[in-house]
Amino acid sequence: QENMQILSNLTSKFPTFLLTGIPGLESFHAWISIPFCCLYAIALSGNSMILFVIITQQSLHEPMYYFLSMLSAADLGLTVSTMSTTLGILWFDAKEINLDTCITQMFFLHGFTFIESGVLVAMAFDRYVAICDPLRYTTILTNSRMIQMGLVMIIRTVVLIVPLLLLLKPLYFGRENVLSHSYCYHPDVIKLACSDTRANSICGLIDLILTTGIDTPCIVLSYILIIHSVLSIASPEERHKVFSTCVSHIGAVTIFYIPMVSLSLVHRYGQSAPKVVHSMMANIYLLLPPVLNPIIYSVKTKQIRKAILNLLLTKQNR
Repeated sequence: QENMQILSNLTSKFPTFLLTGIPGLESFHAWISIPFCCLYAIALSGNSMILFVIITQQSLHEPMYYFLSMLSAADLGLTVSTMSTTLGILWFDAKEINLDTCITQMFFLHGFTFIESGVLVAMAFDRYVAICDPLRYTTILTNSRMIQMGLVMIIRTVVLIVPLLLLLKPLYFGRENVLSHSYCYHPDVIKLACSDTRANSICGLIDLILTTGIDTPCIVLSYILIIHSVLSIASPEERHKVFSTCVSHIGAVTIFYIPMVSLSLVHRYGQSAPKVVHSMMANIYLLLPPVLNPIIYSVKTKQIRKAILNLLLTKQNR
């Protein structure tokens, strides 16, 4: 009875979590917020611009650009879902967050990550059909099929994430819970629980297998088939032309998966790593894709570049 009493004094059903800014550099938070604000501004304006251009320009109403607009929407979601807590810490030292707010942030953060992963697979499929079966491209990637693919991504995300977050509610946490990032990240939160988290870990692992574990091999497979198809093209100019249509997608895949895998590995095996490493990796993981994707696609995709320039020039001429 006494032990139970002590335990209930130490643990709480309604815990408060403390988010972490950049450990060891708290006195420079105001200065550090400047590059963060610039990156957030680039991410928000870049992705909004791409979305706007694709929606308004009739010439971009093609499957490839529809997928790109989904990618931009997911990047916007990711940016907005972490921006509030990160800037709150850097500007106002607002570190406290309760469990429900934490769960809500995780829903959007992990949700948009899963959606982005799904979109990258869809884009790989789009490139595969365009290169390996170009004659059937319009019959395979119809508007209704695009809507179905979008719905599958959203349904998969909700089905995987809701159980993961519901399993957090019964857990007991200590009175003071210091998280290692400026936002709530599932593996980070369950590490702080005082109760048994086996179910949470298993559910997290299943989610990982059913997202990254399926998506990555699908992307790799589509590129093996694309390379095989491209190598059978005789002229080097044609090969180069075909490959150049894949460059931006390969870039998007790289900047999404490498930081994600690195952060997972740091959480799993890098307990001895300095706290600053955890913090910087976490910020890179969520800021890199939204900042770089619009830049890569604007630079590498001629149609997007032309549409953005047209838009800017017509604004100036007015």
